[in-house]
Order: sequence, then structure tokens, then C-alpha cells
Amino acid sequence: MNYPSKLVEDAVNEISRLPGIGKKSALRLALHLLKSEKSVTHNLTMAITDLVEKTTFCKVCHNISDTEICRICDSVKRDDSILAIVQDTKDVLAIENTAQYQGKYHVLGGVISPIQGIGPSDLQIDSLVERIRHNDAIKEIIIALSPTMEGDTTAFYIKKKLKEFNLKISTIARGIPIGGDLEYTDEITLGRSILSRIEF
Repeated sequence: MNYPSKLVEDAVNEISRLPGIGKKSALRLALHLLKSEKSVTHNLTMAITDLVEKTTFCKVCHNISDTEICRICDSVKRDDSILAIVQDTKDVLAIENTAQYQGKYHVLGGVISPIQGIGPSDLQIDSLVERIRHNDAIKEIIIALSPTMEGDTTAFYIKKKLKEFNLKISTIARGIPIGGDLEYTDEITLGRSILSRIEF
């Protein structure tokens, strides 16, 4: 593809690194930004810079946050007795969009996958155990992991680690297809899966 300027080419190359954006879409975006008022591009640049430099992870649940303790963990309106264990932030967002769950979360940061070299020590499983050990309010754990081989392996490992605690351990109902990702599950199915969770 021939570009009118090296600056446009550089912008297209960087934008096309984003997932789901090819060179043509990147060129359209670059040209749109070029035609926009400078304040629009400046605001976008600042938002991306702040995203990279100021985003942190909640010290309690490990969800993405802009403060030490995220809004969900800090909320007095949430049910402290229920803890949903999820793979990553995308799953928190998916469950929150159902408006069916009022408990709190624990984000693992992935699932056990020997093929990819991800073991239990690479995930936030030890911090989960410590969190439960020091919080008597937690009565139920919902394992809300995608129903894949890696998700099931992680779920079994977590259940084994939590055996010492007197907890109800449930998992989301399998209305979600085997091998599917929570991120792509429609909100109604996911909401019903949370409400009709089954003992693990």
C-alpha cells in the first residue's frame, strides 16, 4: 500500500497492531484523526497514555482499577458473602452486564494451561486462599470460569485448595456451551447461568 507520507504510514502500522484492525481500517482511522480537530486527537492520546501509566490492579480482587481498591470491592452495597472467581477483567464486565450478580469477585489473571506454560503459581490462587482465610464473611464461592479443559482444570485445582474451608462451592450452570468464552456469551444466558448455579 502506498502512503502519502511516512507519518501516515507509521500511524497506520501502529494502529494496525491493535486486535481486529487491518491496514485498511487503520488507514481510515488515521485519516479520520488527521481530519479531526487537534483537541480530539490530543484527548485520545491523553486517554491512552493515562490508561497505560495510571491503570493499576485492585489489591483485593486483582481487577483492573484506577485506585488501590476497586469500586466493586469498596462498595458497601455488594454482598461480601459471595465471591465469584473469574479468569480476567473481561469476565467481570460480562457478568456485571447481566445485572444478576451482587457479590464480589476474584480475578485469577488466567487459567492453568501446561501447554502455554501457565501453572497455578502464575495465577492469583494463593492470594484467593489468603483472602478467604482472613475474611470470615465469605460463605460461597462461585467458580465462573469458561467451560474449557483449562477452565475445568483450574476449577478442580481451586476446589482442592479450598477444601480446608467450610464454604459452599458452586459453578455457573452449563447453559454456556462447552469450549465457549464468557466474554462472547449473551447476557441473558450468562445471567441465568449465574442465577441457576450448581454445587461444584
